[in-house]
Amino acid sequence: MITYLQVDNLSKYWGELTLFEGISFSVTEGQKVAMIAKNGAGKSTLMDIIAGLETPDSGKLTLMNPGSIGYLRQNPDLNPEDTVLEAAFNAPGELIQAVKNYEKALENHDPKLLDHAIERMNVLNAWDFELRIKQILTQLKITNVNQQIKFLSGGQKKRVALAHILINEPDFLILDEPTNHLDLEMIEWLEKYLEKAKCTLFMVTHDRYFLDRVCNEIIELDDNAIFKYKGNYSYYVEKREERIQSLNAEIDRARNLFRTELEWLRKMPKARTHKSKYRTENAYKLQEKASQYRSDDDIELTVQGKRLGSKILNVKSLCKAYDELVILDKFNYNFARLEKIGIIGKNGSGKTTVLNMLTGNILPDSGTIDVGETISFGYYRQDGINFKPGDRVIDVIKEIAEVVDLGNGNRMNASQFLNYFLFPPETQFNYVEKLSGGEKRRLYLCTILMRNPNFLILDEPTNDLDIMTLNVLEDYLRNFQGCAIVVSHDRFFMDKIVDHLFVFEGGGIIKDFPGNYSDYRDWLEDKEKEQRAPEKREKSIKTKPAKEGIRKLNFNEKRELDQLEKDISQLEEEKQLLEREMNSGDYLSSDLVQKSQRHGEIRELLDEKELRWLELSELQ
Repeated sequence: MITYLQVDNLSKYWGELTLFEGISFSVTEGQKVAMIAKNGAGKSTLMDIIAGLETPDSGKLTLMNPGSIGYLRQNPDLNPEDTVLEAAFNAPGELIQAVKNYEKALENHDPKLLDHAIERMNVLNAWDFELRIKQILTQLKITNVNQQIKFLSGGQKKRVALAHILINEPDFLILDEPTNHLDLEMIEWLEKYLEKAKCTLFMVTHDRYFLDRVCNEIIELDDNAIFKYKGNYSYYVEKREERIQSLNAEIDRARNLFRTELEWLRKMPKARTHKSKYRTENAYKLQEKASQYRSDDDIELTVQGKRLGSKILNVKSLCKAYDELVILDKFNYNFARLEKIGIIGKNGSGKTTVLNMLTGNILPDSGTIDVGETISFGYYRQDGINFKPGDRVIDVIKEIAEVVDLGNGNRMNASQFLNYFLFPPETQFNYVEKLSGGEKRRLYLCTILMRNPNFLILDEPTNDLDIMTLNVLEDYLRNFQGCAIVVSHDRFFMDKIVDHLFVFEGGGIIKDFPGNYSDYRDWLEDKEKEQRAPEKREKSIKTKPAKEGIRKLNFNEKRELDQLEKDISQLEEEKQLLEREMNSGDYLSSDLVQKSQRHGEIRELLDEKELRWLELSELQ
């Protein structure tokens, strides 16, 4: 097996802060590896070092053929003056350049350039490559290829950067949080793409379904040590628990031994022999081991919310639109006590707009929102992390309250509260700007929960949070004695939390689905299967089955099966003919565009007819 990446004794420091120290691991050809670590452990910095954008303070890193690497940064660095087309195709290579020139000629409606571009496409047999590129751009919802990067949102930039990497088909993919800012449909497409792709993959992601379905090995960076798990996320969870239990057993043994050594040290005479010095040194080592404590329940979000009255939040005939974009159309709903609602829908369908209306930040066009007198909102916004320049961690909390009321007579001062949320005293006076993205989100979450809300509205709370924090947040929300609305693209998170879903279908339509996200996906798949089946009603003639209990083809189905075989054969011949014509170089550009469109139509028809043929052939 070829080793694509070899990391030996690598260390990186940020001032006095140790990101990682002396870590070693490797990634070999064909592996699909994910790295898991707590926020602030230096995952993104490590990715930058591997890609050559940062340098380690010590250690060695070896890459096989750096030219074949595709690196997706957590926040892509694109030229703001480039168009989407230029950014997506910004790479050397004849095929890439041929397709880029062809797309430009089509956009500019230049017949002379188009003829030249088509000739080059024919010489390189680039039509299949061009079709694959269009599929990638379409799946990632990249349509306006002439728009400049500087006018795109963060999510749109992420999609353009992802398209650029997938189009270039590198041998080694390095992805830092690839699912952030993608909607559920795109996440599932990317998941299937990477699952089937014949590439070597090293990535950081907190999407647990994504980890489970794509990766075949997980590397955990924990307390400056590397632990390897040869399996997917489910395997990792099981084996990690075994490791923690084993470690705790070792610590318990060390504590027992340390007690014995401590008694000996206290009784030992002052005149020490060489042997007693050795035993003293050994006792200090035992003390260090015994003082370790390992638990994943480091954060316990048990802040008690304010009392809920009988009336929660009633919405009646709510309407909202921006020009022709309809967000809500006569939406009605009465929120009940303790319910947990998930909101899903494509990017741009108005999810955040609706949350802002419920909290009074945006006014509806018509309709009413009646908020109960006891309701106290806690609104976690996507863009809410807006700390002042020069803020220290402790200042952020003290600005809200010097003392936090946890309910049931329990109180904490600001420093204790921060320690509770994994900000130990030595970090509380650090500047917020030095925190990692996930640590800033955790601090922002503290500022929301410490106000004791009884109606939580969480807009993408899972972005950048590590898996350990996600587990704790999930546990808190399950036990939260109030209402919660959650917008998230983390399917695992939604499955564990929500009672039902608001599905934003577009055009102002919101479907109330009774179940979690996986239930909804199962329902969708069943619905799609029904729609793919022929919408033909059988004639009223009832045919008697050949044998009781065995389903056989009736007369009409036999005729349909025969016709399908003929249709499939004809479509295959037409497809092959079109491919020969497109590669011949004998046709004008306008004819080739038409043939390319017909080629796509035939592929869809073949998929549909072959599926129906399989269904009928099983009944023969």
